[in-house]
Amino acid sequence: MKNGYYVTAEAVTKGHPDKICDQIADAILDAYMKEDPHAHVAIEVAVHYAGVIVMGEVDSSAKIDMETIVRKTIVDIGYDRDELGFNGYHCPIQFFVHQQSSDILLGLNQDDLGAGDQGIMYGFSTNETKEMLPLAFVLAHRLTQKLENLREDKILPFLRPDGKAQVSLFYQDNKPIEATSIIIACQHDEEISTEELRKIIEKEVVREVIPAYLITEKTEILINATGRFVLGGPIADSGLTGRKLMVDTYGCSSHHGGGSFSGKDCTKVDRTASYYARYVANHIIKSGLADKIEVQVSYAIGKALPTSINIDTFGTNHIPEEKINDIVMTCFDFRPSSMIQELQLERPIYLVTSQHGHFGNPEFPWEKPSKLESVNSLTSR
Repeated sequence: MKNGYYVTAEAVTKGHPDKICDQIADAILDAYMKEDPHAHVAIEVAVHYAGVIVMGEVDSSAKIDMETIVRKTIVDIGYDRDELGFNGYHCPIQFFVHQQSSDILLGLNQDDLGAGDQGIMYGFSTNETKEMLPLAFVLAHRLTQKLENLREDKILPFLRPDGKAQVSLFYQDNKPIEATSIIIACQHDEEISTEELRKIIEKEVVREVIPAYLITEKTEILINATGRFVLGGPIADSGLTGRKLMVDTYGCSSHHGGGSFSGKDCTKVDRTASYYARYVANHIIKSGLADKIEVQVSYAIGKALPTSINIDTFGTNHIPEEKINDIVMTCFDFRPSSMIQELQLERPIYLVTSQHGHFGNPEFPWEKPSKLESVNSLTSR
């Protein structure tokens, strides 16, 4: 079709093995931040059929009960009984956590806090949805959240914690006109038949979440395409922190620098600069200066000032990009200490970010355009 293109996005439930790891890492981070707001934490987690491995580096005065935190996180996700093959109450856990390197701390312990590592970070925003996220991305996450709600509320008690969703939308003249495919994989009890499960999930999940105008005769709805998904979670697939980066951010609508977020304290620019770049991007969209924007920033370890800042409005800008760039450089301070202070990041707020994406939740401080008045005043000059 003329002027046509596709946008596809994926989401996973809290019980997906990789997401289990992200949540454990951020639960541990929150525990440290609650006791010591200046803690330096870099935690990685792996789960597999035989248990959990927690590893990483910490520099903190806080003393936390890491095992209790890990077990509670797993149980809260829904792995709370032996029949699932993975039970948070008694699965084996190994810890390999040590003091953070003094060489890394050299870049942090100075008058103007330096970046905890080198790297490239991106922030993205669009006026396509009220969440300022791509529609396919929003719909994929709504599908997995719906699966979780129906399971946790015991409305569909046959559902188990693991699951995924994927939505492909076809665009014409930059408008979504059709969902070409809607894919769901949901873990389930042995007793329910594939035919019954597909019928229920299409009615209670797909049709409830996807707007009717997007579902046409050509829309392919695939639910548990292999016909069976009883074995799930860590007994069926190992998991690692940071392995769902596009699920965490913007789908494939934006670049990604490759650094994950979960388990990292706010001195790590992988996390904080990504949040701040999103914060900046939201201001540009809210101000009506562009319909879509990507903000790129890069750092050198131990240095406070970015090595580069770049914007791309994909040709949707309503004023010259040079003017938008000037506004960004005037209104926003990308030094780590400033970003941390402005967004109030030295708090235990991170577990929820690891569950259904780090962006779009209006409660997250980086989602609130608190400098909108300043941006608007510069626009009118």
